[in-house]
Amino acid sequence: MYRLIFAFSFLMCLGAVAQVAPKREFRAVWVATVNNIDWPSKPGLSTDQQKKEVIDLLEMHRKNGMNAIIMQIRPASDAFYPSELEPWSRYLTGTPGKAPSPFYDPLQFWIQECHNRNMEFHAWLNPFRVSQNAADPLAANHIAFKNPEWIVNYGGKLYFDPGIPQTRDFVVKVVTDIVSRYDVDAIHFDDYFYPYPLKESFPDENSFSQYNRGFLSAQKADWRRDNVDLTIRMLSESIKKTKPWVKFGISPFGVWRNKTDDPQGSETTAGTTNYDHLYADILKWQKIGWIDYSLPQLYWQIGHPSVDYLTLAKWWADHSYNRAMYIGHAVYKLEANASVPEWKDPNQLIKQIEITRQIPQIGGSAFYSSVHFKRDLFGFTQTIQDKIYKHQALIPPMPWIDNKAPQSPERFRKKGHKLKWKTDKTEKELDKPVKYIVYLNAAGEKFDAQNPKNIFTITSDKSIVFKPNSRKLRRKYEIRISALDRLHNESEISKVKVIKL
Repeated sequence: MYRLIFAFSFLMCLGAVAQVAPKREFRAVWVATVNNIDWPSKPGLSTDQQKKEVIDLLEMHRKNGMNAIIMQIRPASDAFYPSELEPWSRYLTGTPGKAPSPFYDPLQFWIQECHNRNMEFHAWLNPFRVSQNAADPLAANHIAFKNPEWIVNYGGKLYFDPGIPQTRDFVVKVVTDIVSRYDVDAIHFDDYFYPYPLKESFPDENSFSQYNRGFLSAQKADWRRDNVDLTIRMLSESIKKTKPWVKFGISPFGVWRNKTDDPQGSETTAGTTNYDHLYADILKWQKIGWIDYSLPQLYWQIGHPSVDYLTLAKWWADHSYNRAMYIGHAVYKLEANASVPEWKDPNQLIKQIEITRQIPQIGGSAFYSSVHFKRDLFGFTQTIQDKIYKHQALIPPMPWIDNKAPQSPERFRKKGHKLKWKTDKTEKELDKPVKYIVYLNAAGEKFDAQNPKNIFTITSDKSIVFKPNSRKLRRKYEIRISALDRLHNESEISKVKVIKL
């Protein structure tokens, strides 16, 4: 009863407050490649067709106000990029191990096109999945043929056994290779560590007998969690050693543990939890600082009797441990014939976004998945374009990685309708300006740097040309410039220049 009263009171307060879009907010979309869910639309498309789909997809999400893409580059021990460790993905060409023709590097293309649109690129990998169907052929050069003892069949799917040290080392090697060769902004894992449980037990008896590290038979669940802990710790250390600025994020299942099983757990009655069934103790990773952000998948409606959205949003916010916390939303559930009434209403997602904005520890949202933005969402897309995400937002910084702002642009000059500026060179990667914010407001109006409507554009160039108004009556505007580094720390804002447009 208390929970229902609290939720009602919270939503009433929410409705009474005029929401102002924040200047900083993570706004992401998942792009799934497994089974060709989002991209490419089908295997075997030509290189030009694949590239066109990328451009169309990114332009759609740019228009929707997104500033990050979470793209699945390794759905099942395969690759959407040239790799000496794993074969080309079947979902790209239709044949495992076959490169695109004419040849191009899809991962490099995605990264470049995202960065051209001021979007971060988060490389999404599945750590232990080998094949969605054990009967499907693997590429001849797949690591499974060289090390068949690493592989187990569970429910007709193939997995690496996380209990074998060499499989954990291999996952780290794959991720390190990606981070070292590509300008990714983050490495991202979803909820799949150990697979969701079936009636039969996961077949890791052999690895437990060989590599139990002193865990007893009654402690097998703890041993499995420790296997995942070891993987996360090694990945964190390797990523930061290779490129300290690359973020490491996890998108867990929406419930860590139920309160009936753990005093720290949420007021929920979920049948599956991260800790007990997927052997993923994400709270531990956050507390220790192995990861930079959590993005729990809260794919339930406000008021759900077992896993209420509002209850879980507040619970995750209370367990962020000074790391970034974002929320995953189920845009795929919006359906005209949905069995749950709330998912027939586009305001369900709008309310969820507004709730996250009222909770200080939550820094933004992500949506699963991209393909659903192509269909009729009953006005949801139009609402985010016109209201919720009308103004572009900067991604929140991560001060535990770096909190030093870059140098402010110098020698800021105006000649006619062209402005240009310079910045001092620096050899330190974390201090380099990579983007510039151009602020614009009507002369005489009070300038507010925190109001996103004053952001005219964000550019990687060091100059900008304004197009004058074609009307005879022109107005004076104030222009200011600031610099951003690759972790979105903002410099001091320049002195003002006045231009007539």
